[in-house]
Amino acid sequence: MKGYIHSIESLGTVDGPGVRFVVFFQGCALRCLYCHNPDTWAHHGGTEYEAQQIIDKMVRNLPFYETGGITATGGEPLLQIDFLTELFKLAKERGIHTALDTSGITFDREHTEKFDILMEYCDLVMLDIKHMDEGEHIRLTGATNKHVFDFLSYLKEKNKGVWIRHVIVPGITYEEKELISLGKYLKGFDNVEKIDILPYHTLGVSKYESLGIDYPLKDTPQLTKTDALRALEIVNSAKYN
Repeated sequence: MKGYIHSIESLGTVDGPGVRFVVFFQGCALRCLYCHNPDTWAHHGGTEYEAQQIIDKMVRNLPFYETGGITATGGEPLLQIDFLTELFKLAKERGIHTALDTSGITFDREHTEKFDILMEYCDLVMLDIKHMDEGEHIRLTGATNKHVFDFLSYLKEKNKGVWIRHVIVPGITYEEKELISLGKYLKGFDNVEKIDILPYHTLGVSKYESLGIDYPLKDTPQLTKTDALRALEIVNSAKYN
């Protein structure tokens, strides 16, 4: 079995606990207005790898990952769930911690068989919640958020550890009402171990220009780590009070 991989980062420090071997999967079902990796959208492209080839690349420097592990991100790894499962299975055979960074958008409550198998080899899920309001989520990403919430409920049933990721964008998600809604919603999930609030940035603009794609948020100002801390305080206040 082969997978389509956009790129690999050998020493990632922001994609899960510890130092991570980060595998960026090719292909994404969403078109987030603030996406900084539009070059991962196409479902075919990148480089073809067998799962064992990726593990072989990682284990050459395995001591670097003693506090971390391997992270699958993208793009959307769940679009290649069979390959992802094989990759994580091989990683677990080597005692490597596995983390999945996903939007959860492909989850289907009526057909969980492949997800059940994947979860046997997945230690941590980093779930991107784009927007709490369905209409705004559709405007922001092009898809409903129903599958995202279904996936989070499924992960709770599986008692699977979750880190929530939420990007704050001026005029879209950097709104007190939105942040309070997120905090209140997460009250019911004791499997959520961490909440990451990520400030909007424009580092991907050059990629849009090189691809000849119009950047939809060109007039939106960037936010700072201070803004992210303020947003996190609002979320935590709603979650724990």
